[in-house]
Amino acid sequence: MRIPLVDLRAQYLRCQSEFDQAVVQCLDRTSFIGGPDHDAFAKEFASYCGGGITVPCGNGTDALSILLVNLLGQGDGTGEIITVSHTFIATVEAIATAGYRPVLVDVDAATYTMDPAAFERAITPRTVAVVPVHLYGQMAAMDRIADIAGRHGLKVVEDAAQAHGAAWQGKGPGQWGAGAGFSFYPGKNLGAWGDGGAALVHDADLAKAMESYCFHGRIDKFRHRVLAVNSRLDGLQAAVLRVKLRHLPTWTEERRRAAGWYGEALAKTCGDRIVLPAVAPDAYHVYHLFVIQVEDRDRVLARLNEQGIGASIHYPVPVHLQPALADRAIAAEDLPVTHRLCGRILSLPIYPEITRDMVDHVATTLGKILQE
Repeated sequence: MRIPLVDLRAQYLRCQSEFDQAVVQCLDRTSFIGGPDHDAFAKEFASYCGGGITVPCGNGTDALSILLVNLLGQGDGTGEIITVSHTFIATVEAIATAGYRPVLVDVDAATYTMDPAAFERAITPRTVAVVPVHLYGQMAAMDRIADIAGRHGLKVVEDAAQAHGAAWQGKGPGQWGAGAGFSFYPGKNLGAWGDGGAALVHDADLAKAMESYCFHGRIDKFRHRVLAVNSRLDGLQAAVLRVKLRHLPTWTEERRRAAGWYGEALAKTCGDRIVLPAVAPDAYHVYHLFVIQVEDRDRVLARLNEQGIGASIHYPVPVHLQPALADRAIAAEDLPVTHRLCGRILSLPIYPEITRDMVDHVATTLGKILQE
């Protein structure tokens, strides 16, 4: 039995007629930039997120950087923004692109999201904002992070690239601070058929400035207020995302059901030889990824792949050890939890269409590999 990490073909076939109709209608209107699907998706996504204003853009990295620039102004490299090292490098790229110095802190050992105490210790007079990363489908401890940020006069911008539909104490991404950046990369819980992203904000003036910034800083057809960027969500992608958004609540529950199956099956086949994902009491986890910890991870990964199981790693090289940040001289002992995780984490296949038999097969195969 071959089981991919993500199965986008199964998702397409499940809703093929809806996707095909949406694409054909967009083609018939030739509304490839902007248009009714773009505008409708912006409103529908904001409603799904619990309110606010959606600013669609070209990808999730742009969503964060454009939000930071228009919220804080273009930095000169001296201001600091605190985030985590256990994330995809795009989080740090967005901060650097906005002109700020990323300051990397450790994560909580159970949830893999920002350690609020580590965040507070890293604050200096140069700190202007914090970017907590909601990872693998679980939000960071936003009540504590927002409280710390408020006491120190810092802006809160959430990286919600992996948290569509997640919540912390009943509030989703973008509801705890100035806004949140989302990615619609195809493999996300809400994914386009190419690159796409959006920011969710609540300030109408900020949203208007961001919309202009995404379109070359445009005031009108012939005038531009600033030198900005070209980062727009295509009409075709918006059409696809509108279809998927209608199904996202159902798909989220199916992911959560699959995570429950994994918990039961892996407890039987692997016992205490693995560490299952921990869910904080205040969190509503949407399982963008199902990440376990295991010893001898690289051997286990290779054996799973040999058996046709599309396991993977997110992320084997933390940001502070990337060549792009070699000048920062951040040692492994500075971020002990992050350093430990990078050698133990393993992502198992999870998506709405995965079946109980498939989950059981992954669990049984993993159990046998651990006994080798």
